[in-house]
Amino acid sequence: MTTRRALDGPVCALMTGLCAIWGFQQVAIKASAADMAPMLQLGLRSAIAAVLVSLLVWVRGERLSLADGSWRPGLLVGLLFALEFVMVGEGLRHTTASHMVIFLYTAPMFAALGLHWKLPSERLKPLQWLGIAVAFGGIVVAFSGGTGSANGSSLLGDGMGLLAGALWGATTVTVRCSRLTNLPASQTLLYQLVGAGVLLVGMSVVLGQTTIHPTPQLLASLAFQVLLVSFASFLIWFSLLRRYLASQLGVLSFMTPLFGIGFGVWLLDEPLEPNFIVGAALVLSGILLVSGAGWFYQRWGQWGLLRRG
Repeated sequence: MTTRRALDGPVCALMTGLCAIWGFQQVAIKASAADMAPMLQLGLRSAIAAVLVSLLVWVRGERLSLADGSWRPGLLVGLLFALEFVMVGEGLRHTTASHMVIFLYTAPMFAALGLHWKLPSERLKPLQWLGIAVAFGGIVVAFSGGTGSANGSSLLGDGMGLLAGALWGATTVTVRCSRLTNLPASQTLLYQLVGAGVLLVGMSVVLGQTTIHPTPQLLASLAFQVLLVSFASFLIWFSLLRRYLASQLGVLSFMTPLFGIGFGVWLLDEPLEPNFIVGAALVLSGILLVSGAGWFYQRWGQWGLLRRG
């Protein structure tokens, strides 16, 4: 078994770049919504990225493992991944990119709850239960007051963002608790991209969201989403997970919502209501406790401040 290493300076810099890319993606989709519906953008980017990942699998000489039954959970994660982005695409039609990125990144909370139920080795510790309570309180605060209560459409979009986070968490649980956990990351990613490409493009056709205005901004946005988000960044992330401590990577990944909020306010002039600011801070603090509990126990245990639960 390969020993995973602690993070160093270059990896921290790389993670900062990845988080900036992930935080910008909702802004890119929202900014191009007038030229192409968000759902169709997500569908096309997934379909094109699936072709690129397929070529990568072929170049590496990897084989899709179908005989062992991995296609069954593969279909499930493809469906969950697709439904997640249905919620993201439709939600961005009703709420801001800043709101979407916060509610989407509640996923670790849902994943932790699911893994606690499914895997004895993933039982939640007291600090993680505290984090879930704090994050849930933040969700309540973020939904109350401000744009959410004054505008039913925005409240609907926020709810879709939260449901997208739950679906993302369910995808993580499915991967961890099935044969997919032993497959190369590129194959698991391929299942998700194919599922999203087929379902999202199909739903866009059914819902009549197929109007395209090929402006330079739209083409640049799609190139960014396909090449950097759905292809390169995901493969780099999976590669980092195989080499470095997942708990430390998870803590750094929470720069993503901060980038998302910053880009939304800066580039889209999105408002920040007091309730949302307080709620977002609570959500991020809670999720940080959930995902970084192992790191906190290790550090604080060294200082004699906290005993492992």
